Order: sequence, then structure tokens, then C-alpha cells
Amino acid sequence: MDITFYGAARTVTGSQHLLDINGHRILLDCGLYQGPRNESKERNRHLPFDARSVDVMILSHAHIDHSGNIPNLVKNGFTGQIICTFATRDLCNIMLRDSAKIQEGDVEYLNKKRQQQGLPLLEPLYTMADALKSLKRFVSIGYEHPYHVAPGVTLTFYDAGHVLGSAITVLDIEDETTRESKRLVFTGDLGRAGRPILNDPAQLDRADILIMESTYGNRDHPSDQDTDEMLKDVIRDTIRRGGKVIVPAFAVGRTQELVYRLNNLVESGELPSDLAVYVDSPLAIDATSVFKAHPEAYDEEAANMLLTDHDHNLFGFRMMHYTRSTEESKALNSLKRPAVIISASGMAEAGRILHHLKNNVEDGRNTILITGFQAPNTLGRRIVEKQKRIRIFGEEYDLRAQVVNLTGMSGHADRTELLAWADHLKPRPGHTFLVHGDPDAAFELAGRLRKDLGFPQVEVPELGQRFTL
Repeated sequence: MDITFYGAARTVTGSQHLLDINGHRILLDCGLYQGPRNESKERNRHLPFDARSVDVMILSHAHIDHSGNIPNLVKNGFTGQIICTFATRDLCNIMLRDSAKIQEGDVEYLNKKRQQQGLPLLEPLYTMADALKSLKRFVSIGYEHPYHVAPGVTLTFYDAGHVLGSAITVLDIEDETTRESKRLVFTGDLGRAGRPILNDPAQLDRADILIMESTYGNRDHPSDQDTDEMLKDVIRDTIRRGGKVIVPAFAVGRTQELVYRLNNLVESGELPSDLAVYVDSPLAIDATSVFKAHPEAYDEEAANMLLTDHDHNLFGFRMMHYTRSTEESKALNSLKRPAVIISASGMAEAGRILHHLKNNVEDGRNTILITGFQAPNTLGRRIVEKQKRIRIFGEEYDLRAQVVNLTGMSGHADRTELLAWADHLKPRPGHTFLVHGDPDAAFELAGRLRKDLGFPQVEVPELGQRFTL
């Protein structure tokens, strides 16, 4: 068996891991790399392997850094099955089409300028037609339902607790030559115990080969109770100043958790009932509909809340507004009263959030609330770093708004949670590979796995590094 790490190697984005097993090729995830613009374009457009040689793809979850380059994979000749959970397929149905729309829109905008300058026209990474074609290759299976994916290879999904439909991938493998049996476990993005809405990550007791995420491998999150208190305090303080709370939030997962928390705070009277909240993201609106369609994925707390909530809606209350049209979005620019505006993208790299930031960053009454990891070289990271001048749409603005980083809302397990999850694996895996983490996080977690838990061999692979097992 060979494993080659073509993405999310010493970084948190662009997940792609290629397995060569029994003469067949299995691709784990096919995500978009999100980083410096020119590097992103080059890496996303040119796949580091022959798409036609891949027999089957297994998708851990729908987030774009794990799924976003699937249309390009199909465009380049992949004809196999894309296997995921039912909720992941439903989310990809909206997310991949949305991504294609963005790809086409960005190129259309750039080509207008290039045409005026007499420069060659550009092509999008993929089109809406490519996205729709890729959706035909999806095959959905439920959690804990074994599925034959290749000769001698059986796949079973377990709930990862990270986002709706997210899965821990377990491959039970019988080597055709040696007849030895091995179990490979890929955590995908591992969620956290006790989080709102979703079930806790499933605990496994065995892995011979482990591919594990390490996003927060060098730090811990604050408690969930502290998160609600901080959220409440930030909103109250901003209301007192007469300002707005601007929230860059991932359309899938983070937005729904924010709305769920706000709903609970309003229901309990800890936030005013006339608090105006706007979710300004067509993708987030569609994703929320998918969340509503999968109550079977809710944890016990969310299921009970659904029964007792005043309007039996976990994702809405009287002053909650979902704005879909461009006109409704633009109208928020002239909003005079305090409000919470939640908009994508989560790292403030594209979408409607850029307009809200442009119109609000220079007002000291406002707050920019960061609710998730911000990759290097993104606008979100520059805001977290509180750089005095930030560039939006090619123009510079003074960052005068308050900046609050609500790290407790992360959907990724922290250092303590990762170690606790790994500690259930007995005996210890013979080979462990840490992915989806910046070097500092990955190497610290590697050291803790070796020293604290006695894992015998832990690697932090480099991009493109190949291992024969």
C-alpha cells in the first residue's frame, strides 16, 4: 500500500490523499487549496495526479477545502464513484454549484478588464456544467453501513461530529498478495464533544494506519459556556455603542451554529427579543434548509429543543431575516440601527461579506466577530491580526471597528480533544500521519502522541510525500 499526500500537508486546506491499494487508486477528499491567489490558481487548476487513474473517491464532508475541486477532477477524466453520506451529498449539491458560479463570475469580471487591455481571456477552473456533471457521480451511504469500494477494501463511515454529514472514514483492507488485514482510519475533520446540534464524534478502538487532522494540535478552546457568554457580551456591548456586529462565517456549519446559539439566547431572554439578525448569504440559506431536512443527525439536546422551541425552528426567530436577493443585501449598507449581520465567506476572501466589511470597518462603534480559523494570507487573518490598514476590492481601509476572536466556536477538536480521541485506539496504530494543520500545530501534536500516548511512529508529511507501508 502506498499513500501520497497531495494536499492539507503542513497546512489546513486543500485536502487530497491518494491511496494505491491492490492495484487500485482511492482518493480521500478533493478540496480546493485556499491561500495566496496565484498559488491557489496554479495548484487547484493542475491536479498533481492523473484524474483518469483514480478508481474511486471517498469524501469526508462537504466543506470546500475538502470537496471544492471535485468538478475539476471529473472535468479531467475521473469516472468513478464519489462516496459520501446522504447529508454530505445534499450539501455538495448546493456548495459545488455555488463554487462554480463564483468561478464563472470571477473570470467574467477579470475578462472584461483583460479584453479592454488586449490580454488573452481566462477560463474558469470549472463551470456550472462541470459541477452538475460531477454530482452524477455521487453515491451516498449511511453511517456504520459497510460498503465494498475496491478489491479487498471495505469502507465504513462513522460520525465525525464536525459538520452535518461529516464522516470518519474506515477502510478495512485485505492485501491481495500477503493476505494480511489492515485497518486504515482517516479522521477527516474531527469535531468536538458536547457541541450544539450535532452528535459527538464516534470513538473507534482500532487503527493500524491513522491519518489524523491537527488543526488545533497545539492549543485548547475555551469552554462552551464561555462561548455563549462572550457572544452575548459582544452583542450587548456593540448595541450599547449603537453599532453593528459583522460576522464572516462559513455558510455551512458555522452559520447554522451561530443562528442556533442566537435563537437560544433570545429564547432565554439573555438577548433582546427585538435584536435584528440578518443571514446574508444565499448559500447559507440553502445550507440551512439542508440542516432542517436532516433532524436524524441532531444530538439529543437539539432534538429536544426542536420540540420545545416556540416556533419549532432551531434556525429562526421573530427578528431573524434571511436575505437572498442582491437588493436586500445592498439595503443592509444603509441600516441605521444596531444589528448582527452574518455573511460568507468565513475567511472573508469572497462573497457578500466583503461589501459589509467595506462599509463597516472604519466605524469604531462596530464589531467584527471572527468565529473560526483564518488561514494565512487571507483577509480574515489580517483582521484577526488587527492590521491597521486592510485592502478590500483593491482599496485600503482603516481598521477602526472592534475585533473579537470567538475561538470557542471552532468545529475542530482541540489538542486535548484530539489526544483523548486518539487514546481510545488500542493497540496504538503502527503508522500515524498528521495532516490538516499548520507546522507548529502538527509537530506539537506529533510530539504529544509519541510522548504522552506512546504512538510508535508519527509523521507530518510534506506536500507530495509518498509512503510505502
